[in-house]
Amino acid sequence: MSTPDTTPSKLRTLLILGRTSNLPTVWSNCLAGWLIAGGGPIERFIILNIGATLLYIGGMFLNDAVDADWDSRHKNDRPIVKGHISQKEVWIWSMALLGIGAFFLIGLGKEVGAYGVLTLTFIVLYDVLHKGISWSPILMCLCRFFLILAAAATGTEGVNGLAVWTAVVMACYIAGLSYLARSESIPGVLKFWPIILLITPLVLAWIINDAGFKAPGLAFSVVLLGWVTWRLWFTYGQATPQIGKTISGLLAGIVLVDLLSVAGGTPILTAVFIALFGLALVLQRTIPAT
Repeated sequence: MSTPDTTPSKLRTLLILGRTSNLPTVWSNCLAGWLIAGGGPIERFIILNIGATLLYIGGMFLNDAVDADWDSRHKNDRPIVKGHISQKEVWIWSMALLGIGAFFLIGLGKEVGAYGVLTLTFIVLYDVLHKGISWSPILMCLCRFFLILAAAATGTEGVNGLAVWTAVVMACYIAGLSYLARSESIPGVLKFWPIILLITPLVLAWIINDAGFKAPGLAFSVVLLGWVTWRLWFTYGQATPQIGKTISGLLAGIVLVDLLSVAGGTPILTAVFIALFGLALVLQRTIPAT
């Protein structure tokens, strides 16, 4: 009896390589930064999202290309290791996607382009260095930090104080998430201090929001706190930690952090962020987030 071919299609292989289930979090970063800066022409917003999407996918491809040897020893479920695609082809895809993504952002003007190039720079630095340094989450969080500033620079008001604070908060959340994620590939004693970084958005939202934004900010803070607490339970609340479940949930939670940054927006915009959050969770069911 012949054995059925379980090799995934080329499209699915590319989707897995690009961790495309996390793309809604990239789009929510762009939407939050753009809204905070006053919005603007929808054409520029669309170009921003195309560039950011290509940078993200290209960065994920580069991550697998660089990590192929390490994955062959420690994480043999990745497409290159399983022989579903060659390392050389992944290198080509990554260079093309990163280059085209940067081109789109540079086309939006000098300021957006500068933040786009910084985003690209830290993507490459993270991919190349992350397995050899303990502070690689700092490089990771700077990718999202500069992406949000690029999004704000696309808006009519440009980068303002709230945009910077939003980028700082996102960077803290990503750093906490990334330090936890390192525990998945580098086993050891679980540490609790990354939780402080994960709840930083709640503290800052309480400090910054005032008047009409205080109530919705508090409501969204409760939602975010509940989600983070539940996902952390899979790691800290069980005898056998399920770090993968925690990380995938926290990745989807990036959208909730973005929603918190624009608390007090219209019901339609709130619905858009909720839809992106739901989309991330749905996509994670078929495409691994990590």
